[in-house]
Amino acid sequence: MSRPHGNVTYRNQGRVVLVSGGVSGIGRAICDAFARSGASVVCMDIAEPAAPLTEGTEYVRGDVGSDDDCQQIVGHVVQTHGALDVLVNNAAVQPVEAYVPVDEMPVELWQRMVSVNFTGYTLLARHALRVMKEQQSGVIVNMASAQAHRTARGVCAYGPIKAANVLQARQWGVEYAREGIRVVSVSPGAIDTPLVRASLEVQGGAAQLANRHPLGRIGQPSEVAHAVLWLASDDASFITGTDLEVDGGLGAFAAFADPYPM
Repeated sequence: MSRPHGNVTYRNQGRVVLVSGGVSGIGRAICDAFARSGASVVCMDIAEPAAPLTEGTEYVRGDVGSDDDCQQIVGHVVQTHGALDVLVNNAAVQPVEAYVPVDEMPVELWQRMVSVNFTGYTLLARHALRVMKEQQSGVIVNMASAQAHRTARGVCAYGPIKAANVLQARQWGVEYAREGIRVVSVSPGAIDTPLVRASLEVQGGAAQLANRHPLGRIGQPSEVAHAVLWLASDDASFITGTDLEVDGGLGAFAAFADPYPM
């Protein structure tokens, strides 16, 4: 029997949103969702968009690992739009060659991942927070990962850094709670993005990866975007300094449990 499903509609007219790593994958879905809901969106990325961005979205080239780029882009957002209401720290790298034990990890690759996935979050946030403190309002969302909460072989950098992204959000949430600023993190499971597709073979293939999730499938970028829109809305006004796992039940399923039949 088919039953009705609930739906939520968000109105973000007048709000200004900055999303790092927004040209593809989860970042693109977040940009699209905010723009469709009426927000003015600035998409920051080092890559050019492969397809036209949704109306209401502006692309700005920038490297989150560069403090100068972060400062200039936050300044551009405020100068162009007059405010910054939401920052989504999303830019991240996880090359296939990074799926190795730590003793085999090239130092240069480790440093690049830390620069983008960890330091980049801090650099953008430090400039955004100065604006939000002056406004006495704002929301920051750190995109973390299911690997922030549990690990596997061959993720010596990505998992620990994503765990740090969760703690960043907790610390900032506590630090700025009395400034009208909320800070949260989101931990997706496997999501159908170019980053995940590039590493499917390393992770056992699409079918095996999907089967590790109790819901039996890989998630869609839009499902993560919907969670971000909720967290950034007044419907989540009493939520800060915490993490939301959007992972198809992955975090609830013990590693020693019987696997689901294929």
